Amino acid sequence: MAFTTLISSAEVAAHLDDPAWAIIDCRFALTDTDKGRRDYLAGHIPGAVYAHLDEDLSGPVIPGVTGRHPLPPAEVCAARFSAWGIDAQTQVVVYDDLSGMFAGRLWWMLRWLGHDAVAVLDGDWRLWLAEQRAIRAGVEARPPRRFVSHPRPHLLATVDELLQRRADPTLHLFDVRTAERYRGENETLDPVAGHIPGAVSAPYTANLDVDGRFLAPHVLREHYETLLGDAPPAEAIFYCGSGVSAVHDLLALEVAGLGMGRLYAGSWSEWIADPGRPIATGPTP
Repeated sequence: MAFTTLISSAEVAAHLDDPAWAIIDCRFALTDTDKGRRDYLAGHIPGAVYAHLDEDLSGPVIPGVTGRHPLPPAEVCAARFSAWGIDAQTQVVVYDDLSGMFAGRLWWMLRWLGHDAVAVLDGDWRLWLAEQRAIRAGVEARPPRRFVSHPRPHLLATVDELLQRRADPTLHLFDVRTAERYRGENETLDPVAGHIPGAVSAPYTANLDVDGRFLAPHVLREHYETLLGDAPPAEAIFYCGSGVSAVHDLLALEVAGLGMGRLYAGSWSEWIADPGRPIATGPTP
């Protein structure tokens, strides 16, 4: 059985020696971009390789054009996945220490390129430590395998699409940043505050319980059915600051059994790269 959304620490622990399982450590900190790598070197789940958000899970930033974490080209992703020992038969497990906020990026990238057998560790690294499970230090690698991409372009929304559909009543756009940042208050990461006009506030933190674990599927389903209203989940578009945390809502949709939504990967930081694009502030109308 393939794991395609969330996976428990017990299930991961039972497969540490399984060569058909690839574990990827995605810990990262936006304010200290080498912290995740340092933490990985100090201790990680045995067998895990490290994926750096800027170096491995993002493409080159082009000032005035892209957002802060543009997607790499599909062929670059395939080469990296191959180097990490991922092929069509591999069960991938991804984790971080922020409830899947960064690990979700790799989860989505694999799904985008046609690999469904990928799951996020529910409870993340913090639960793994709390349960006193095995850890290992240093750098690890896996024997390479051949990853073949089968892209799903519909999962990706573009800035051109959003601009063309601005007046389209069937455009359902959701902003997963904090409500403060959505309203244009206390912006600390991007030079312009606010949100894309027409977007609805949908903070990803609403997917989590007090322990940082995903809420039960039926609770998430009720939340997203209320949020989406008459919008088909498969047509709902989610964005954040740079296309990373937005995936959290997409994962939650899948956990809820509502299927896969769409990602505007460029997100707010790409939207504001062109000062001619409109912005809005204040609460959701």
